[in-house]
Order: sequence, then structure tokens, then C-alpha cells
Amino acid sequence: MAPNKYSVLLPTYEERENLPFIVWLIVKYFTESGIDFEIIIIDDGSPDGTLEVAEELQRIYGKDRIVLRPRGKKLGLGTAYVHGIKHATGNFIIIMDADMSHHPKFIPEFIKKQEEGNYDVVTGTRYSGNGGVFGWDLKRKCVSRVANFITQVLLRPGVSDLTGSFRLYRKEVLQRLIDSCVSKGYVFQMEMMVRARQFNFSIGEVPISFVDRVYGESKLGGQEVVDFLKGVLYLFATT
Repeated sequence: MAPNKYSVLLPTYEERENLPFIVWLIVKYFTESGIDFEIIIIDDGSPDGTLEVAEELQRIYGKDRIVLRPRGKKLGLGTAYVHGIKHATGNFIIIMDADMSHHPKFIPEFIKKQEEGNYDVVTGTRYSGNGGVFGWDLKRKCVSRVANFITQVLLRPGVSDLTGSFRLYRKEVLQRLIDSCVSKGYVFQMEMMVRARQFNFSIGEVPISFVDRVYGESKLGGQEVVDFLKGVLYLFATT
């Protein structure tokens, strides 16, 4: 049996300051673990020169490690994953944020957890074990907790953190989940877990610490909170 290969999907939009750090850390943890990997950067037409930084990183680390699959404009997270999967050569896919809120040091833990339980999905959780959130004000923490509580009560997903976006999937499982998802934006991450439960995929959890953005602006606005609540109610009604 061929050894596993992991494709890390990094959707980016205006992440030129963060990208060199996150790529360096991903490379470091994979290399130290001796695990085969590639990083697929899907930039959505960032006006800040993110793509130029990505091209420079590709020159440093090589085209077999850094795969660039840019798009002309901002088309959203869900379609970025669809686009990324098409070009992924790994049999496992890791999705994470490029803004340093997800630390690559957890990647080996995700891989270990997956191997231990032969899971279809491993998701990072801020709400169990020694997981947590750093750099958020009280309001943001409350919004996150309340959102998670509402989704737990209505959707009973069987995982403690439904809105996180640091996850490892079997490639074919991710493909099936994406094919079945209809949500956009933040609700998309949530729907992925609800659908996984619906299809009886096995899910493992790894406690992670989530750190608010190092550089740049957070992309969560009031309208997104409204969209989130609408999305929860839609999923509640249809799953």
C-alpha cells in the first residue's frame, strides 16, 4: 500500500504578510514528521500581492511542494475547496485558514488521530480538552459560544465545535460532502459536519488553540452573523 500523502488547501485573500509564516510552519511540521505533503494555494485575486508572495514561496520550496491554483476574483470558500480538490494529489486533504489562526503544529496530531481511529474526518475543536480561543474580546467569544450552543441543540452534530474550519478529510469523503453542501460562507463549515453525520462518516476530534488574526482584518461582520443564523435554521429544517 502506498504511504499516505496530505494535500493542504490554503484559500487566500489578502494574506501577503501571513502566507510566508504559515507555509514555513506547514513545511516544518511535515518535514519533521517525515510525511509526504503538498500545499495548494488558492488565491482569489488578492489586490495586495498575495499571489506574488505565493510565487516566491514556490520558487523557494519547489513546485512539487507548493501548487498555485489562483482564481481571478473572490469566489468564496466552498468553491475554493472544490477548485483545490481538483488539483490535489494526496489521498487526504487538510483544510485550514491562511491567517495564522490555525497553528500547523496541530497537523501531526490530526494525522495521528486519524490513524488511531481510522476516521473519515478529523476536526479541530476549541471547546473540549485543552482547546481554546486567544485574542478574542468577550463579545466575539460570546457570539461563538452562543452560535455553537444553538447549533448543538438544533443539529446534534456529535462534534463539540461545529463552526471551526481546521480539518482533515479523506479525499473522497470531502468530495462527497462538498457535492452535497448547499451553504455558502461560514455556514458551509457547519453543514459539512452535519452532512458527515447524516452519511454516517466517522469523526474524530483534536483540541486546538485558535488564535485571532496576526495581520489584517477579521472578515466576520454583522451580516455574516445573520447569514449564520439563517443557515442554522435551514440545516435544522432540512437534515
